[in-house]
Amino acid sequence: MSTNIRVDLNRPDKDLDVGLRPTRFQDYVGQDKVKERLELAVKAATKRQDVLDHVLLFGPPGLGKTTMAFILAKEMGVNIKVTSGPVINKPGDLAGLLTSLEKGDILFIDEIHRLQKAVEEYLYAAMEDFMIDIMIDQGPNARSVRLDLKHFTLIGATTRSGLISAPLRSRFGIANRLDYYTHDDLKKIIERSARILNVDIDSAGAMEIASRSRGTARIANNLLRRVRDYAQIRADNVITKDAADKALEMLDIDKCGLDEMDKKIILTIIDKFSGGPVGLNSLAVSVSEESDTIEEVYEPYLIQEGYLNRTSKGRMVTELAYKRFGLNTPVRKGELL
Repeated sequence: MSTNIRVDLNRPDKDLDVGLRPTRFQDYVGQDKVKERLELAVKAATKRQDVLDHVLLFGPPGLGKTTMAFILAKEMGVNIKVTSGPVINKPGDLAGLLTSLEKGDILFIDEIHRLQKAVEEYLYAAMEDFMIDIMIDQGPNARSVRLDLKHFTLIGATTRSGLISAPLRSRFGIANRLDYYTHDDLKKIIERSARILNVDIDSAGAMEIASRSRGTARIANNLLRRVRDYAQIRADNVITKDAADKALEMLDIDKCGLDEMDKKIILTIIDKFSGGPVGLNSLAVSVSEESDTIEEVYEPYLIQEGYLNRTSKGRMVTELAYKRFGLNTPVRKGELL
């Protein structure tokens, strides 16, 4: 029996992205093993009146790495400063951030794998010994000045953990991978977001959105907003299963959660490259998309769902991909008839 969340759909969004982020472990849905480990680490550090160890969070985009960093800051009762790898261009930029931190504060670096090599090397001593050496002047007058840092916590987030160097990775005491969400967890996230947004949604409608959200919380919340727009105009202000289905079909998101680009990638490999293998760069040119975007955003879900294989020779579609589009699987060279 479905349960309804009855509220006003006409309320305008206010601080939407910030408002949807949970701020406590108890409000964070899913990622149970990661949450349990981090909650234990927080409680232990708090009991010892110690600083939380450095934390590395990795996994596909949109799964809650940034949200988890803010939760850790809230649970520890400390301040958090946020930056990203590409923004820190030189060691001086990093030094400015580190020297401004108080004891226990958190420095959150998103896309940490994109740090400049020179900047990364500055982090080594900062993370281990809580000190940095700064060069003053140049040439014969150059000299090194050592600055002591207050004990802080570095939280690094990345979508490509394989690009993090071994010396940097080894300095994180806690490393956790965030995985795709189940449909049930996404349904809970959607229902929670619906309450915050004052969206009138029933259980079946929430599950319909969850099942097409590619296992990603960020996508689930984005789809909720788009379905809400549809419901306001065409479905009497109520998100039901039927309203969600029609809204998502209008957005070219099918029952399997595949969007327009997902289908374009699969059909391009089938039609232009005989099912593969095809190199990433050739595929990117064919679908008019950046190769990094294909590799980081689209491929993980297509591989996880069994539509695509990544081989040493390139990308290949699977038998499931042919069946998904009602096509006959071709007999490849060397296979028996």
